[in-house]
Amino acid sequence: MLVLLTLQPPEKEGALPRQVGNKTECALLGFVLDLKRDFQPVREQIPEEKLYKVYTFNSVRKSMSTVIRTPDGGFRLFSKGASEILLKKCTNILNSSGELRGFRPRDRDDMVKKIIEPMACDGLRTICIAYRDFLATQEPDWDNENEVVGDLTCIAVVGIEDPVRPEVPEAIRKCQRAGITVRMVTGDNINTARAIAAKCGIIQPGEDFLCLEGKEFNRRIRNEKGEALQLLRSIPSQIEQERLDKVWPKLRVLARSSPTDKHTLVKGIIDSSTGEQRQVVAVTGDGTNDGPALKKADVGFAMGIAGTDVAKEASDIILTDDNFTSIVKAVMWGRNVYDSISKFLQFQLTVNVVAVIVAFTGACITQDSPLKAVQMLWVNLIMDTFASLALATEPPTESLLLRKPYGRDKPLISRTMMKNILGHAVYQLSIIFTLLFVGELFFDIDSGRNAPLHSPPSEHYTIIFNTFVMMQLFNEINARKIHGERNVFDGIFSNPIFCTIVLGTFAIQIVIVQFGGKPFSCSPLSTEQWLWCLFVGVGELVWGQVIATIPTSQLKCLKEAGHGPGQDEMTDEELAEGEEEIDHAERELRRGQILWFRGLNRIQTQMEVVSTFKRSGSFQGAVRRRSSVLSQLHDVTNLSTPTHVILSAANPTSAAGSES
Repeated sequence: MLVLLTLQPPEKEGALPRQVGNKTECALLGFVLDLKRDFQPVREQIPEEKLYKVYTFNSVRKSMSTVIRTPDGGFRLFSKGASEILLKKCTNILNSSGELRGFRPRDRDDMVKKIIEPMACDGLRTICIAYRDFLATQEPDWDNENEVVGDLTCIAVVGIEDPVRPEVPEAIRKCQRAGITVRMVTGDNINTARAIAAKCGIIQPGEDFLCLEGKEFNRRIRNEKGEALQLLRSIPSQIEQERLDKVWPKLRVLARSSPTDKHTLVKGIIDSSTGEQRQVVAVTGDGTNDGPALKKADVGFAMGIAGTDVAKEASDIILTDDNFTSIVKAVMWGRNVYDSISKFLQFQLTVNVVAVIVAFTGACITQDSPLKAVQMLWVNLIMDTFASLALATEPPTESLLLRKPYGRDKPLISRTMMKNILGHAVYQLSIIFTLLFVGELFFDIDSGRNAPLHSPPSEHYTIIFNTFVMMQLFNEINARKIHGERNVFDGIFSNPIFCTIVLGTFAIQIVIVQFGGKPFSCSPLSTEQWLWCLFVGVGELVWGQVIATIPTSQLKCLKEAGHGPGQDEMTDEELAEGEEEIDHAERELRRGQILWFRGLNRIQTQMEVVSTFKRSGSFQGAVRRRSSVLSQLHDVTNLSTPTHVILSAANPTSAAGSES
């Protein structure tokens, strides 16, 4: 609406005016101000409620029109839209003196060749502005838009530049270095889209890539009968998927596209079986027409400022600053979350393996576990609460973007982690059993084995308990690295929570051992005994370097564990919903009724939920929906997996976060 579009004074002197609303509209308003004209009196003279007819913009006609009444009782139609499309509807043009002259097809071809194409190659979006007058006695049929928006008079063709934010090319390079392929899907001219993609770094000179328009894209993926890929239901789709598989790997820019093209590309990449693993797709968008693609994608990013409510509802994540660099941060944080879970599992499983074997074996051989009940509670507190806080608060670093993404079904426990778990378990068990059976000889103390009932705590078992805890504390430092890195201290001081927990646990351990007494089954230790416990604990760091030296590739016997979701299984209801989604997208283009259709879908979903829970205790439908949510949660949380980010928006640089 006009009232939502305005130019505000710059925040600091010398800067550009701040734009509020659609960037294309604001650019045209700025052009009016540069001509030393003021648009505000026109708004006051013709407020929005006085507009006679409005043809809203959509991706089919690539234009919008507004009709107002003239003082003589007639009508004047103003149109603006894609230049090469709107110029085909112009029969006249205003020259530099404001005089009307004929506009022939040859003149249009010359304008396209000499003006529009050079602008587009420089990254400018060309917009044609035209008008048409209707006499009061010849009021047309306003419902016949094709008839009304024709026989136009061209006023001007303007070029609009979306300046690329300085940080965007670097952000895209980080994505590419991280194994993520960035594609641009836009409604702009192919030359404009190619120029912007080159500025952003999406395409590089010398690379083997494709830049296609929507028509050419559809021609390549259609079957011989001319039916679109996603509309094929009665014949096998394998042949058509094979055609799409020949296009999408090299496709980097898709221009003059429709919402159906965006949805087709997303679905085709997801359904592709060309690679060893199922491709994961993230889509960005801000418009209503991006809704189907955002919903179909594994991870949908909507724009928080320029995005419509429909796009936000269909997405999984909302970018509050409309900046592509936020996607890079999301990927980095997603990988960090995934790694944090793996770090905690590596540490916890090592403690579990050692504690269970020690407690069980000790009870079988010595008739009494060397680790008492209260001591095990303290170990569990270290293992669960403190370790989760320490390892889950590791801040993300740029190094997370230097490795390839995890696969969608990548296990949480890799072979390297399994090597670390078993390797450290062997070290700890060797130390514990050595202390259990010959420790009293080494320290020249009384044996704690076969001690009479209700006997006071022994130094022997206290040393075992203290050594066990010291090994866990230093192994917690080893657990910070799960990919075989040698420098386990890298970035340790950037996480004050980790340092505080480790030092705090060590201080509490001193209090428990020295002053715990009978409640904790502990006997105070001497300085020499403490130093030996610390020495064995520090040995965990040295042993970790030994484990890192062993190549994981040679340990064929190790197996991965904790696999992610397998091949997607869609129910008939979800398939039907996907078909309706495409139909709705087509209707949205022609009738602008997306809110109406989404309202019906919402009501239908609510009725299904009510019906599900009204049935006799059967939660099959609820479980099916919940499993879908869990699968989506895996993709959103584990942002290490997206190997494709598709920038889809009417304004491509808005999706790329490149407008100022």
